[in-house]
Amino acid sequence: MKKEVKSSVPADSEIVLGILNDSKEILSRLYISYFPMVLQLVLKNNGNEDDAKDVFQESVIVLYNKVKAGNFELNSKLKTFLYSVCRRLWLKRLNEQSKTIRNIQDFSEIIAVEDDLEKHEEKDRQFAIMESALMQLGEPCKTIIEDYYIHNRSMQEICEKFGYTNADNAKTQKYKCLQRLKKLFFQT
Repeated sequence: MKKEVKSSVPADSEIVLGILNDSKEILSRLYISYFPMVLQLVLKNNGNEDDAKDVFQESVIVLYNKVKAGNFELNSKLKTFLYSVCRRLWLKRLNEQSKTIRNIQDFSEIIAVEDDLEKHEEKDRQFAIMESALMQLGEPCKTIIEDYYIHNRSMQEICEKFGYTNADNAKTQKYKCLQRLKKLFFQT
């Protein structure tokens, strides 16, 4: 009986482990999950499906070699890593083509991969600082902020949970907590 390939997007750690264990299934799932974004990138930038397959294959080889070498450190989502590698490879190929063919359209509209990667790294850094500030915040502020912004609880629910006399008092407390969080965030 033929084994069916799972269609869900595999977790980043699952992909890394799959590569370490030479799993053909994980490579199939990686292709199914991430090739469409690469195809879209290449098609929008003067390429065709064969170009996209080549670029994606090269990016998977880069990932595979890094993981197998043991020096792979993921500083962003694996999807972001693959996309960045594919963009870099496609930009390199477009650049080589532009040396021989000077009529590539929309080349100037392609944003440098480094800019995208820097933005993602900056967001990751900001999230780490926010997480650290939130941990330093203490109770009940930490829970109030998490309940409101992460768990989407209403001020009335927070009021009842913490025993405030009314939702306005809970709202005032949330405001004070946000001010403390802001101070912690910007002093880091």
